[in-house]
Amino acid sequence: MSGDKSPSMMESLQKTLQPSAGSDVPAGYGQYMGGGGSAANKEDSGVAPQQEVVHNATPAKLYEYALRYEKGTIITNTGAMAAYSGLKTGRSPKDKRVVKEETSAEDVWWGPVNFPLDEESFLLNRERAIDYLNTQDRIFVVDAFAGWDARFRIKVRIVCQRAYHALFMTNMLIRPTPEELASFGEPEFTIYNAGCFPCNRFVQGMSSSTTVSVNFQRNEMVILGTQYAGEMKKGILTVMMYLMPKRGMLTLHSSANEGPDGDTTLFFGLSGTGKTTLSADPKRALIGDDEHVWHDDGVFNIEGGCYAKCIGLSREQEPEIYDAVRFGAIVENCVIDEKTRQIDYDDKSITENTRCAYPLEFIPNAKIPAVGRHPKNVVLLCCDAFGVLPPVSKLTPEQCMYQFISGYTAKVAGTEEGVKEPTPNFSACFGGPFLVWHPCKYAEMLAEKLRQTGASAWLLNTGWVGGKYGVGSRIKLKYTRLMVDAINDGSLAKIPTTAMPGTGLHIPNEVPGVPTEILSPWKSWADVAEYKATLNKLTGMFQDNMSKYLDRASQDVVAAAPKQWA
Repeated sequence: MSGDKSPSMMESLQKTLQPSAGSDVPAGYGQYMGGGGSAANKEDSGVAPQQEVVHNATPAKLYEYALRYEKGTIITNTGAMAAYSGLKTGRSPKDKRVVKEETSAEDVWWGPVNFPLDEESFLLNRERAIDYLNTQDRIFVVDAFAGWDARFRIKVRIVCQRAYHALFMTNMLIRPTPEELASFGEPEFTIYNAGCFPCNRFVQGMSSSTTVSVNFQRNEMVILGTQYAGEMKKGILTVMMYLMPKRGMLTLHSSANEGPDGDTTLFFGLSGTGKTTLSADPKRALIGDDEHVWHDDGVFNIEGGCYAKCIGLSREQEPEIYDAVRFGAIVENCVIDEKTRQIDYDDKSITENTRCAYPLEFIPNAKIPAVGRHPKNVVLLCCDAFGVLPPVSKLTPEQCMYQFISGYTAKVAGTEEGVKEPTPNFSACFGGPFLVWHPCKYAEMLAEKLRQTGASAWLLNTGWVGGKYGVGSRIKLKYTRLMVDAINDGSLAKIPTTAMPGTGLHIPNEVPGVPTEILSPWKSWADVAEYKATLNKLTGMFQDNMSKYLDRASQDVVAAAPKQWA
């Protein structure tokens, strides 16, 4: 066994890979490291008596294992490891399951996100995963923390077959010190990643050969049938989405950074809206790029690393992220030149969802420990391909709740076969697939935080002006950065605003350095009547989407809905 060999740690790891208590399995099944059962039992169950357990290995050692045993893994010219996740190059939300059990059943928002699974099916998946892991020549175990605030963090254990997965979670979780590892003890949540092996599709509740199943009573997750590493990362977010609100703290799918004066800004946004790009600001310290908790004293990052999109990455546009692609990082599903080992950031022939996972400290201005004060500004990002929303607008707490529940951005025409015009994408709380409670619970907690702290809320559109996609043009990144700078330094909050017809959004009359004509989008369209028709079309889509949540939404939120512009 590699790594820590203390009796307490060995006992803890042995316990992790035992079959479920009371399960009907042969004696010795699921044992390893020579523990329990006869040699015959081990042989019958396919368990290797001398299985190697690699525990909290260094990146260099995980590189060696991956290069030796995992087909297609190489070292790029930057020193980063290039790994491939197989057929699945993104999450499988339709295969996500949550066990419906007595301790959490009344809390979970059952329906389009959280599909229920019975306990027996979960245990069948769990045994299948443990059986597979125990038949491997080696497994990898990562013990680490989720949450930078020691008062609220949880101890997480990852058990997996691939060195790539172990390095990924070593980067994405918070790495314990040697002293913390020695006293780590039992984990508070365990992920069994047997993603190289499919689930049994005949198990009740399975819809394919893939399953990502969470059990809040057992504090466990089981992954079968997908090698996409992001399932583990988002699995931890799902756990924190459940646990923290239960303790009165708000879990957020957001990035965060801090100014020289200690002022914190939160950025919410779906993929492609600029959440990672705008939070990686050389003038501000990065707290985190994706997952945070807002509690009574401020905010803390859940993760110990970043998982940035690589498509189109360049040093000119995103120097901090570009330079983080070095030894210890993993580039995932990127095309690599066979001779030079150079990464082609523009090639999306494998997937458009190319990624890089690296430790937070790879960002030069990262704040370690990754904690901050109460946010001074909350920025909701969208990429409006309809070209009708203003580039920046100030929100009331009620409007913020409405936009937060909506979680809007838009897909552009041509991204999918048959899509001829912009398509709206609504994801509740800007993290719909990871929510556990009803979206209105998170929105109500956010509004209360805004009222308690006096933080300002903003809607920032990083999409199109002068017309929809294909007609107008995307707002220049330099203008968006100027708007964010004006938000962060407090100057934008002092500029008078004008209420936009229909939406009721409050548009600043000016932003230094930004052309005034783009601030009021209808003024940049050639045909104002066409603008109004497009705006009203999008407004109707907002209203249709919000109808799903009216059973829990407050009257204040309903009143903040955008109206048709006559």
